[in-house]
Amino acid sequence: MKFHKEGYTSLALVVLFIFVLLAVAHYFDAGKIVTWLIYAVSAFLLITILQFFRSPIKKISLDEGVILCPADGKVVVIEEAEEQEYFKDRRIQVSIFMSPVNVHVNRNPVSGIVSFFKYHPGKFLVAWHPKSSTDNERTTVVVKRADGIEVLFRQIAGALARRIVWYVKEGQPVQQGDEFGFIKFGSRVDLFLPLDAKVEVNIDQKVVGGKTIIARV
Repeated sequence: MKFHKEGYTSLALVVLFIFVLLAVAHYFDAGKIVTWLIYAVSAFLLITILQFFRSPIKKISLDEGVILCPADGKVVVIEEAEEQEYFKDRRIQVSIFMSPVNVHVNRNPVSGIVSFFKYHPGKFLVAWHPKSSTDNERTTVVVKRADGIEVLFRQIAGALARRIVWYVKEGQPVQQGDEFGFIKFGSRVDLFLPLDAKVEVNIDQKVVGGKTIIARV
């Protein structure tokens, strides 16, 4: 287990806040009850930041025949849907909701070349809202595998997530299981797969990024 690089600033701000809070309490000679309350709040904030930005070290088993899960969370959508941004046709949509307690590292579901990337500013509807996939702040990434099959995956900001981070660009080769981004706080990741993909997960199933097989193509 390691601490993710995206959390350094947040951790520094929390430590500074705790330091100031304790300094003020000491300066005004706060009573025991207030002091212990400050200790409790400080511990809660520190633990929250450490658990949110945790980044487990994973050994990824590469398999070009499968679509690996891009994020930790719960499957909330499995349906045939119209993908209107890139493919402009019918695809199988699989959506994963990431709660604030999940690991928020995003991983490439397949290996290949990034054939399309675009960032969209937008709203901050709750991540499970039907329109969050098209109206919220989001990124769209398409990776073309060596066999020519393309898989689209989309980072979507939620009501709390106000920062999406990505590490990929068009033309870049990527490897299955490697990090392609990070989303702060509750959010969602959508996958759009070929119609002949055999989905291996179920609604409400808990999934693990880089480990759970979402589908076989």
